[in-house]
Amino acid sequence: MLSGQVETQREWVTPTVDAAIEAAIEPIMAATGCPRAIALLLTARGIAKEAQARAFFSPTLGDLIDPLCMLGMATAVERIQRAVRDSEPILIYGDYDVDGTTATVLLKTAIERSAPKGAPALVRYHVPHRLREGYGMRSNVLAEAVASGVRLVISVDTGIRAFAAATESRALGLDLIVTDHHLPDAQGVPEAVAVVNPAQSGCGYPFKSLCGAAVAFKLAHAILRAACVSEIERERLERTLVPSFLKLVAIATIADSVPLEGENRVIAALGLRELRNPVHPGLRALMEVAEIPTDRPPTATEVGFRIAPRINAAGRMDVASDVVELFLTRDPERARELAAKLNRLNEERKATEARALEAIDDRLAALRGDGDQLPALCLVLDDADWHRGVLGILASRIVDRTGRPALVLTHEEGEAHGSGRSIHGYHLLDALASAHDEDGALFNRFGGHAHAVGFSLPSVNVDLLRSRMERHSATWLATELLAPPLACDIEIDLEDLAPEFYKWLERCGPFGTGHPEPLLVSRGVTLAADVRIIKERHIALELHYRSARLTALGWSRAGTLWTELCRQLALAAGSRIDVAYRLRSKHTPWYTGLELELVDLRLSV
Repeated sequence: MLSGQVETQREWVTPTVDAAIEAAIEPIMAATGCPRAIALLLTARGIAKEAQARAFFSPTLGDLIDPLCMLGMATAVERIQRAVRDSEPILIYGDYDVDGTTATVLLKTAIERSAPKGAPALVRYHVPHRLREGYGMRSNVLAEAVASGVRLVISVDTGIRAFAAATESRALGLDLIVTDHHLPDAQGVPEAVAVVNPAQSGCGYPFKSLCGAAVAFKLAHAILRAACVSEIERERLERTLVPSFLKLVAIATIADSVPLEGENRVIAALGLRELRNPVHPGLRALMEVAEIPTDRPPTATEVGFRIAPRINAAGRMDVASDVVELFLTRDPERARELAAKLNRLNEERKATEARALEAIDDRLAALRGDGDQLPALCLVLDDADWHRGVLGILASRIVDRTGRPALVLTHEEGEAHGSGRSIHGYHLLDALASAHDEDGALFNRFGGHAHAVGFSLPSVNVDLLRSRMERHSATWLATELLAPPLACDIEIDLEDLAPEFYKWLERCGPFGTGHPEPLLVSRGVTLAADVRIIKERHIALELHYRSARLTALGWSRAGTLWTELCRQLALAAGSRIDVAYRLRSKHTPWYTGLELELVDLRLSV
């Protein structure tokens, strides 16, 4: 719903419950004790066996996959062990986002812990400056590493397309180990001592969707396991150190928006559990400035919207190496200083983003024109005043506002730097590859995956990029992708929304990409009072169904105008409606209980 006009009502799709489904959920309910609606949710998401359901509700360290299943892992471990044994300086080449900085911390810590007592490992790290260096490995950094005595470089969250850097490394006499999770180029992988990436061809690792920090964690786990000289040491590793590492891996997994299913869900669930009352000075200081209580595990939402932005703010607005120092320091005072700095940078980032969004909203309004509809194309917007550090966020905001994939660019000294985000079903990296290859090369460099990309090109090529993306999206951006049906998970009566049901719903988390928070539907509920307007934009509904009476809130954001929808549907006390919503638990001095967060509503048939 955009700019005062209500869209055509979206189709609601709810799971079909037939005799086979009913037969499948009975054993799950018996094995776990969960309500019928929760068992239906599990089966709809591919969890149809009793053992699967038990593991889903109670993930353990035993559910993690052996890191040695990953192609290149054994070779990487052997080369790192040799470097540690021979006191060779090692350089970890990281990245400036949450994924890259946490991966750097994990691998540095693991290599240092694997060294024998009295012979410390010589591990350095380089986290590139987003604006001065950009994404990827740079030849000048490699040359400086060689000059300082480094003979082994390990990339984290980068390198899978670093063919030039691999060639440069060989010429300099450097051994290179690539750890990454991004999709390889069509020409294969760089020539290196080892390439550790579950997405590469020929890798038998059964789960392909790890984030970069999780791949680095797998290498860290394998290194520490190989360094154990007794069963007692190995038990201590698995019991204490691995769970401790999972705190950062969980933060990166949630922040990087990889699918929260399979092993990623295990990592996120266990890592969030370990984040309760953290003892590490950096983590504790960060959670304090993010105003997250430390007497309980944080939620995935809190990590995604309160922890991750503060970590990312360092790389967006200043230097990401502050994040690495924050997670490595043992000094509580220094940790508080660094956390406070990240908090200030995040405030700067929000102000910078808000200014750019004002200009973007004006551009979008102009594109809509009198018809109030945007073209069914990938949007390409550029402005020399936009800060490079917030381009990815701006692209995400445009996708939220428009339902279209978007590329956002800024200009510096004749070069355009861009970031892109997409919608489900439109593979943005493939689109960039097609634009690059169409009638002559377009980009200086580009990379990413289906839903997020980064790139640079000469500023004079931006109009060419826009026209090529228009042609590609006109062909591949199907109309149904722009207005997909609303996929609802559970159909439930309002009177069944008890606190016990909410506890089971919480146990189905953590939620995120690939495992979204369940969308519930309740039909035939009655408005017990007229619609209450909040601050002229939001709405509060008092819903009544049999013995149940609950409040539903509709927040007007991302272009959704609840007040206009209620007016056009002529809602008033006594109206019977169907509501699609997410369930919330409210704890305030004046109210404790459940309430509904509206996603859509319509008149009951």
